[in-house]
Amino acid sequence: MAETIKRAEELVKKLMKDHDASHDASHVLRVRDMALSLAAEEGLSSSPHSLQIVELAALLHDIGDYKYASHFKSLACRDPSEEKLIERFLEEEGIEENMKTTIVGIVKAMGFKEELSGVADQAYSVEFGVVQDADRLDAIGAIGIARCFTFGGSRNRVLHDPNIKPRLLVTKADYMDKEKQTTLNHFHEKLLKLKDLMKTQAGRRRAERRHAFMEEFMEQFYLDWDGKA
Repeated sequence: MAETIKRAEELVKKLMKDHDASHDASHVLRVRDMALSLAAEEGLSSSPHSLQIVELAALLHDIGDYKYASHFKSLACRDPSEEKLIERFLEEEGIEENMKTTIVGIVKAMGFKEELSGVADQAYSVEFGVVQDADRLDAIGAIGIARCFTFGGSRNRVLHDPNIKPRLLVTKADYMDKEKQTTLNHFHEKLLKLKDLMKTQAGRRRAERRHAFMEEFMEQFYLDWDGKA
Protein backbone atom coordinates (compact mmCIF):
# COMPACT_ATOMS: atom_id res chain seq x y z
CA MET A 1 0.00 0.00 0.00
CA ALA A 2 2.93 2.35 0.64
CA GLU A 3 3.86 2.23 -3.05
CA THR A 4 0.23 2.88 -4.04
CA ILE A 5 0.16 5.95 -1.81
CA LYS A 6 3.40 7.18 -3.35
CA ARG A 7 2.03 6.75 -6.87
CA ALA A 8 -1.20 8.52 -5.86
CA GLU A 9 0.87 11.48 -4.64
CA GLU A 10 2.76 11.51 -7.94
CA LEU A 11 -0.51 11.41 -9.90
CA VAL A 12 -1.89 14.37 -7.96
CA LYS A 13 1.25 16.43 -8.50
CA LYS A 14 1.17 15.68 -12.22
CA LEU A 15 -2.53 16.48 -12.75
CA MET A 16 -2.61 19.59 -10.55
CA LYS A 17 0.69 21.18 -11.55
CA ASP A 18 -1.05 23.96 -13.50
CA HIS A 19 -3.67 24.78 -10.84
CA ASP A 20 -3.48 28.00 -8.88
CA ALA A 21 -2.32 27.70 -5.28
CA SER A 22 -5.86 27.49 -3.89
CA HIS A 23 -6.35 23.99 -5.31
CA ASP A 24 -2.85 22.67 -5.90
CA ALA A 25 -1.07 19.53 -4.74
CA SER A 26 -0.13 21.20 -1.45
CA HIS A 27 -3.84 21.58 -0.67
CA VAL A 28 -4.37 17.88 -1.32
CA LEU A 29 -1.44 16.85 0.87
CA ARG A 30 -2.73 19.05 3.71
CA VAL A 31 -6.15 17.46 3.38
CA ARG A 32 -4.59 13.99 3.47
CA ASP A 33 -2.62 14.79 6.62
CA MET A 34 -5.64 16.36 8.27
CA ALA A 35 -7.90 13.46 7.32
CA LEU A 36 -5.52 10.95 8.89
CA SER A 37 -5.28 13.08 12.02
CA LEU A 38 -9.08 13.28 12.29
CA ALA A 39 -9.33 9.55 11.62
CA ALA A 40 -7.06 8.88 14.60
CA GLU A 41 -9.23 11.08 16.84
CA GLU A 42 -12.33 9.27 15.59
CA GLY A 43 -10.91 5.88 16.54
CA LEU A 44 -9.98 4.54 13.12
CA SER A 45 -6.32 3.88 13.97
CA SER A 46 -7.07 0.24 14.74
CA SER A 47 -8.41 -0.33 11.23
CA PRO A 48 -5.74 -0.29 8.50
CA HIS A 49 -8.50 -0.86 5.94
CA SER A 50 -10.29 2.34 7.00
CA LEU A 51 -7.08 4.35 7.06
CA GLN A 52 -6.26 3.22 3.53
CA ILE A 53 -9.69 4.35 2.34
CA VAL A 54 -9.25 7.71 4.08
CA GLU A 55 -5.78 8.34 2.70
CA LEU A 56 -6.55 7.40 -0.88
CA ALA A 57 -9.86 9.27 -0.96
CA ALA A 58 -8.19 12.38 0.45
CA LEU A 59 -5.37 12.19 -2.08
CA LEU A 60 -7.69 11.67 -5.05
CA HIS A 61 -10.53 13.97 -4.01
CA ASP A 62 -9.76 16.92 -6.32
CA ILE A 63 -8.92 15.02 -9.48
CA GLY A 64 -11.34 16.15 -12.19
CA ASP A 65 -12.55 19.21 -10.25
CA TYR A 66 -14.95 21.01 -12.60
CA LYS A 67 -13.39 24.40 -11.74
CA TYR A 68 -10.23 23.37 -13.57
CA ALA A 69 -11.67 21.26 -16.37
CA SER A 70 -12.42 23.95 -18.97
CA HIS A 71 -14.74 21.83 -21.07
CA PHE A 72 -16.89 20.96 -18.07
CA LYS A 73 -17.02 24.23 -16.08
CA SER A 74 -20.42 25.16 -17.48
CA LEU A 75 -21.80 21.73 -16.59
CA ALA A 76 -20.68 21.95 -12.96
CA CYS A 77 -19.55 18.35 -12.92
CA ARG A 78 -16.33 16.41 -12.64
CA ASP A 79 -14.49 15.78 -15.87
CA PRO A 80 -15.68 12.22 -16.60
CA SER A 81 -12.41 11.27 -18.21
CA GLU A 82 -10.57 12.21 -15.02
CA GLU A 83 -13.19 10.51 -12.86
CA LYS A 84 -12.50 7.36 -14.86
CA LEU A 85 -8.82 8.04 -14.29
CA ILE A 86 -9.40 7.63 -10.54
CA GLU A 87 -11.15 4.32 -11.10
CA ARG A 88 -8.46 3.15 -13.51
CA PHE A 89 -5.70 4.14 -11.08
CA LEU A 90 -7.32 2.13 -8.29
CA GLU A 91 -7.84 -0.85 -10.58
CA GLU A 92 -4.24 -0.78 -11.79
CA GLU A 93 -3.09 -0.64 -8.17
CA GLY A 94 -5.07 -3.80 -7.42
CA ILE A 95 -7.49 -2.14 -5.01
CA GLU A 96 -10.30 -4.59 -4.34
CA GLU A 97 -13.75 -3.72 -5.66
CA ASN A 98 -15.49 -2.80 -2.40
CA MET A 99 -12.68 -0.46 -1.37
CA LYS A 100 -12.55 1.08 -4.83
CA THR A 101 -16.31 1.71 -4.80
CA THR A 102 -16.07 3.30 -1.35
CA ILE A 103 -13.22 5.61 -2.35
CA VAL A 104 -14.90 6.73 -5.56
CA GLY A 105 -18.16 7.27 -3.67
CA ILE A 106 -16.44 9.53 -1.13
CA VAL A 107 -14.79 11.57 -3.87
CA LYS A 108 -18.04 12.06 -5.79
CA ALA A 109 -20.15 13.05 -2.77
CA MET A 110 -17.97 15.32 -0.66
CA GLY A 111 -18.43 18.70 -2.39
CA PHE A 112 -20.44 21.63 -0.98
CA LYS A 113 -22.68 21.65 -4.04
CA GLU A 114 -23.51 18.00 -3.31
CA GLU A 115 -24.47 19.05 0.21
CA LEU A 116 -26.92 21.55 -1.29
CA SER A 117 -28.33 18.91 -3.61
CA GLY A 118 -29.21 16.66 -0.67
CA VAL A 119 -26.43 14.10 -0.86
CA ALA A 120 -25.41 14.93 2.72
CA ASP A 121 -28.85 13.89 3.95
CA GLN A 122 -27.93 10.29 3.15
CA ALA A 123 -26.17 8.01 5.59
CA TYR A 124 -22.40 8.46 5.56
CA SER A 125 -19.45 6.52 6.94
CA VAL A 126 -16.84 7.78 9.39
CA GLU A 127 -14.32 7.52 6.56
CA PHE A 128 -16.43 9.88 4.45
CA GLY A 129 -16.85 12.23 7.40
CA VAL A 130 -13.16 12.63 8.16
CA VAL A 131 -12.19 13.18 4.50
CA GLN A 132 -14.92 15.75 3.92
CA ASP A 133 -14.20 17.50 7.23
CA ALA A 134 -10.48 17.65 6.39
CA ASP A 135 -11.21 19.27 3.04
CA ARG A 136 -13.54 21.78 4.69
CA LEU A 137 -11.09 22.60 7.45
CA ASP A 138 -8.60 23.57 4.74
CA ALA A 139 -11.26 25.95 3.39
CA ILE A 140 -11.55 27.94 6.63
CA GLY A 141 -9.25 29.70 9.08
CA ALA A 142 -6.02 31.37 7.98
CA ILE A 143 -5.37 28.87 5.18
CA GLY A 144 -8.97 29.17 4.01
CA ILE A 145 -8.73 32.97 3.82
CA ALA A 146 -5.52 32.74 1.80
CA ARG A 147 -7.03 30.16 -0.54
CA CYS A 148 -10.23 32.16 -1.02
CA PHE A 149 -8.40 35.29 -2.13
CA THR A 150 -6.02 33.27 -4.27
CA PHE A 151 -8.88 31.63 -6.14
CA GLY A 152 -10.81 34.89 -6.50
CA GLY A 153 -7.74 36.59 -7.91
CA SER A 154 -7.16 33.77 -10.37
CA ARG A 155 -10.67 34.34 -11.71
CA ASN A 156 -10.41 38.16 -11.71
CA ARG A 157 -13.30 38.22 -9.28
CA VAL A 158 -14.35 41.47 -7.59
CA LEU A 159 -12.81 41.69 -4.13
CA HIS A 160 -15.78 43.35 -2.49
CA ASP A 161 -18.74 45.42 -3.65
CA PRO A 162 -21.12 46.71 -0.95
CA ASN A 163 -23.86 46.87 -3.58
CA ILE A 164 -23.66 43.13 -4.26
CA LYS A 165 -25.24 41.37 -1.32
CA PRO A 166 -24.49 37.77 -0.36
CA ARG A 167 -26.92 35.37 -1.97
CA LEU A 168 -29.29 33.10 -0.10
CA LEU A 169 -28.07 29.78 -1.41
CA VAL A 170 -30.79 27.16 -1.29
CA THR A 171 -30.01 24.84 -4.17
CA LYS A 172 -27.04 23.52 -6.09
CA ALA A 173 -28.13 25.68 -9.04
CA ASP A 174 -27.98 28.79 -6.83
CA TYR A 175 -24.43 27.95 -5.78
CA MET A 176 -23.27 27.30 -9.33
CA ASP A 177 -24.50 30.69 -10.57
CA LYS A 178 -21.25 32.67 -10.39
CA GLU A 179 -22.42 35.69 -12.38
CA LYS A 180 -22.54 38.11 -9.44
CA GLN A 181 -20.17 36.69 -6.90
CA THR A 182 -17.52 38.59 -5.00
CA THR A 183 -14.67 37.09 -3.00
CA LEU A 184 -15.99 38.51 0.29
CA ASN A 185 -19.47 37.20 -0.37
CA HIS A 186 -18.03 33.69 -0.70
CA PHE A 187 -17.35 33.81 3.03
CA HIS A 188 -21.05 34.41 3.74
CA GLU A 189 -22.33 32.06 1.06
CA LYS A 190 -20.12 29.09 1.94
CA LEU A 191 -17.12 29.38 4.24
CA LEU A 192 -18.91 30.63 7.35
CA LYS A 193 -21.41 27.78 6.98
CA LEU A 194 -18.86 25.00 7.04
CA LYS A 195 -18.39 24.88 10.82
CA ASP A 196 -21.95 23.69 11.28
CA LEU A 197 -21.67 21.15 8.47
CA MET A 198 -18.80 19.17 9.97
CA LYS A 199 -19.59 15.47 10.21
CA THR A 200 -17.25 14.38 13.01
CA GLN A 201 -16.65 15.48 16.58
CA ALA A 202 -12.97 15.96 15.79
CA GLY A 203 -13.83 18.13 12.80
CA ARG A 204 -16.23 20.26 14.81
CA ARG A 205 -13.65 20.87 17.53
CA ARG A 206 -11.04 22.05 15.06
CA ALA A 207 -13.50 24.12 13.07
CA GLU A 208 -14.39 26.31 16.07
CA ARG A 209 -11.05 28.12 16.20
CA ARG A 210 -10.75 28.49 12.43
CA HIS A 211 -14.29 29.83 12.18
CA ALA A 212 -13.63 32.40 14.92
CA PHE A 213 -10.48 33.56 13.11
CA MET A 214 -12.47 34.16 9.92
CA GLU A 215 -15.08 36.18 11.80
CA GLU A 216 -12.36 38.37 13.31
CA PHE A 217 -10.76 38.83 9.89
CA MET A 218 -14.02 39.84 8.25
CA GLU A 219 -14.86 42.33 10.98
CA GLN A 220 -11.46 43.97 10.48
CA PHE A 221 -11.80 43.84 6.69
CA TYR A 222 -15.04 45.80 6.69
CA LEU A 223 -13.58 48.38 9.08
CA ASP A 224 -10.58 48.80 6.78
CA TRP A 225 -12.78 48.97 3.69
CA ASP A 226 -14.91 51.74 5.19
CA GLY A 227 -11.86 53.67 6.39
CA LYS A 228 -12.85 53.25 10.03
CA ALA A 229 -9.88 51.27 11.33
